[in-house]
Amino acid sequence: MKYQPPYTITSKIIHLVAQISESIGRLTVLTQIQDGLKLRKANRIRTIQGSLAIEGNTLSEEQITAILNGKPVIASPKEVQEVRNAIKAYEAFQQWKPSSGQDLLQAHQILMTGLIDEVGQFRHGGVGVMSGDRVVHMAPPANQVNRLIGELLQWLDESPEHPLIKSSVFHYEFEFIHPFADGNGRMGRLWQTLILSQWNPIFVNIPVDSLIYQNQKAYYDALQASTDQTDSAPFIEFILQMILVAILSSTVTDQASDQAGVQDSDQVKRLVTLMDKHEYTLAELMSLLGLSHRATFQKNYLNPAIEAGLIERTIPDKPKSPKQKYRLKRI
Repeated sequence: MKYQPPYTITSKIIHLVAQISESIGRLTVLTQIQDGLKLRKANRIRTIQGSLAIEGNTLSEEQITAILNGKPVIASPKEVQEVRNAIKAYEAFQQWKPSSGQDLLQAHQILMTGLIDEVGQFRHGGVGVMSGDRVVHMAPPANQVNRLIGELLQWLDESPEHPLIKSSVFHYEFEFIHPFADGNGRMGRLWQTLILSQWNPIFVNIPVDSLIYQNQKAYYDALQASTDQTDSAPFIEFILQMILVAILSSTVTDQASDQAGVQDSDQVKRLVTLMDKHEYTLAELMSLLGLSHRATFQKNYLNPAIEAGLIERTIPDKPKSPKQKYRLKRI
């Protein structure tokens, strides 16, 4: 009987998949309209910084940019090596096939060269996941890793599941198996991005890892909840939420670069990322942001978002109608 990872497709997962699919279409159109080379580079740097920061790397986006440009930085050799490895991994990224075990090992070798001895090979000993001084997960024995990863890669290759769900399930299962002596977190996140980029190449440049870093505790909590329930649904929901917010954030940034009226894209980004498919009154939107001054909200948040084409009025021909509501703009 073929291996089948345990997961449940919840209504929240279905809703998130629909939202992401709609939002990725909007972002794809934007990137086709404008030259986003500088933005893609910035997002790549944010991805590298976020993924490595989760693992304890303290280098800033500015320092990573300097390393990318071949400039010296004052930092520990280990942290500089981690950045250089990540840059090389993303340069080789599109050559890999998600279901290839050989490519998986090659990616690990690139990511971990100069950092550990066991590069490009599965671990030879036991390993546990720690939270402070407490072991929260004991990974399967080392002699089971090759079989478990083989079954997972075969499932990945043959599963008809939507790539958003399939990549999230893979990410969780990969972390559960913990196949390497070190580097499992950054490998799991890298491989999910690879899987998604096979569905839509734009995922290469969406900085999901940066958001995971900002929500690091929730990331580990979702992993633990899925392990406790023997069902990766909590982790799938969390990761899809991070993907959605990352896409919406990238959409706002792209729009802001082309819209002179958007003076502070961070404020617009904050508004858009808090909204879902509901229709909101002005008061409800202000409540989402915890704001009480209507004029400031309209000037700094709502009007720029409308001008950028991210939010629309439900009664566009009567802007001041007392029945007016607002929603994310439909494609």
